[in-house]
Amino acid sequence: MLGKIEEIQDNQVKIKLDIDITEQPSLVNLHVVFEDGKKKIVAEIANTNKEHMMANVVGEIENNSFIPGASVKPSFRSKVRLIDMSELELMYGKQETAFGFTNFGTSNVYEGYKINVSINEFFNSHFALLGNSGAGKSCTVASILQKLFTSSPTPPVHSSLFFFDAYGEYSNAFGKLHEHNPSLGYKAYTTNVTEPDCELLRIPVWLLDIDDLALLLDANSPSQLPIIEKTLKLVRILTGNSENVMKRKNDIIARALQDILLSGSDSTKIRDQVIGVLTKFNTPTLNLESQIVQPGYTRTLKQCLFVDKTGKMQEMELVVEFIRGYIIEDELPDETDANPYYTLNDLELAMDFALISEGVLKSDKVFDNANVMSVRLHSLATGDNRHYFTYPKYITRDQFIDSLLWDSATSTRVQIVNFNINYIDDRLAKVITKIISRMLFLKSSTIKPRGSRAFHIIIEEAHRYVQHDSDIELLGYNIFERIAKEGRKYGMFLALITQRPSELSDTCVSQCANFIILRTMHPVDLKYIKEMVPNISSEIVLQLKNLKPGNCIAFGSAFKVPTSMYIDLPDPRPLSNNVDLEKVWYQEPTATNQMDVSAIMGAVTPQAAMPGQVQGVVPQAPPVQPGQVPGVGQQVPQQPAPTLQPMAIPEQIQVAPAQPTMMMPAN
Repeated sequence: MLGKIEEIQDNQVKIKLDIDITEQPSLVNLHVVFEDGKKKIVAEIANTNKEHMMANVVGEIENNSFIPGASVKPSFRSKVRLIDMSELELMYGKQETAFGFTNFGTSNVYEGYKINVSINEFFNSHFALLGNSGAGKSCTVASILQKLFTSSPTPPVHSSLFFFDAYGEYSNAFGKLHEHNPSLGYKAYTTNVTEPDCELLRIPVWLLDIDDLALLLDANSPSQLPIIEKTLKLVRILTGNSENVMKRKNDIIARALQDILLSGSDSTKIRDQVIGVLTKFNTPTLNLESQIVQPGYTRTLKQCLFVDKTGKMQEMELVVEFIRGYIIEDELPDETDANPYYTLNDLELAMDFALISEGVLKSDKVFDNANVMSVRLHSLATGDNRHYFTYPKYITRDQFIDSLLWDSATSTRVQIVNFNINYIDDRLAKVITKIISRMLFLKSSTIKPRGSRAFHIIIEEAHRYVQHDSDIELLGYNIFERIAKEGRKYGMFLALITQRPSELSDTCVSQCANFIILRTMHPVDLKYIKEMVPNISSEIVLQLKNLKPGNCIAFGSAFKVPTSMYIDLPDPRPLSNNVDLEKVWYQEPTATNQMDVSAIMGAVTPQAAMPGQVQGVVPQAPPVQPGQVPGVGQQVPQQPAPTLQPMAIPEQIQVAPAQPTMMMPAN
């Protein structure tokens, strides 16, 4: 018996101690049981002094199971004792890692007590991992996932985890998964075009639909979407080889030219616009050199555009009649041989045709609004980013997703796919993350039977990508918020890793069922966590400011009570170490990163010669005598250069020291 209940106020119980607290180890954060017959109520010790102890009710034990919540209160006649091992297992789980469970870490409160978590209760919902830089997020994620595949007797060989790696840290942690178990695999994609260390990330451009292209081209108005829709409709036709392709091209060009010819503008402007269109858009049958045959003479279309001295185009009617001959009055049948495979250049050409088809030349306002997408598409098609949307062969969406999960080197399926998006800017990284996530969502929502497969999207530095963007105003939805709200029923889950939770989408955070929170210092983030995260108390928020690296507080549907634990270091670790300045500043640089001063100086353009100096020759400073500071005529005693020894890189996560042993009731 620890003592007797003296006061019960709201969720807090005051206990008058019957023991000498000075003879006991620290009891704070241990659990006590208020036992009244068969009724058992569990509380966590919040603080204590020599005479009294305060404990917060966290749940009750009924029918050999723990029910979290503070809806019941103990009676004053209850016996007060420390929790025993069998009761502790009802809260934190058993010590052996059985099928369907995985080890997360070790309790900070009960020495050596392993925290084993139900895989179904944790990974069958969205979750978030929060913490400041340096708190150990990368190592925590790596450790949890490594144990997911190694601590359970049966590894999840059919899992599909898609990692968006903001810094390229995790290949070192998961790259040898296949060596641990031949049925497990890891695959990495890089965005480093110049020095790829693995397969380059490529997304087939023909798999991009209206919404994807709107994001990629940074569309900012719903009025631009019809242009993209028309582009996607035309690109499959304009890259085909049938006779109807030529007719469709001619029809589009002819309608644009007819609008110009009948616009009522002055003849000089009409001539210039017609020449401009036909210079860029033409076919073998409709171009500036097309023959216009009249009785007695034949002239080219360009010759018929002649404007005389009076400013009139004498052959206006003839040109209009010729152009109308290419306009198709009846709708052509749908193309059965439309080309499903096309490139960015094909898409750019199709957008140009779509712009003139939509009458963009008739309105300067429409032109300015739509032409900006054409400029962006041209930049994409001709810039370095084109490599990410260049695919060597035709492939469907389902085949593309299956190819991501297949390692051709080992001819096995992989469970973790890592996209290293470190080498592209944040805007493109966000778009690519959204495009792939949307593909996975569409795939999961069409699988029969529903929920027969599961996809997990794990996003490092999620505050960069999972934000409240303008997507809702443009497309009517944000893909991450849609996954957060609808993904669970399809087997689609989000894992958000961030150091700034206050910058995340509120909708996505509100749908997370589990949270692992490491040290968090920023007052805005602490306030956000308190307001957004369910079932978190002020006491827990205060604890978050003082957590050691690698220590966390976990709570949610997979944890019956908020659980303080430390995460074991992953083996191997991700490449997330801080820079070791004792090594960088004081040791000689290696040959690969040493500055080549001579090469830099040799590349400098010779300046104009000073009087008395030969041009192109760099004047040399007078030699410095031993022990003399350059530029100062003062002698200093020579000192031998110190010998520098290599310094070990410090561990990022320090395992917290063991806490007091769990106390058992006295016999």
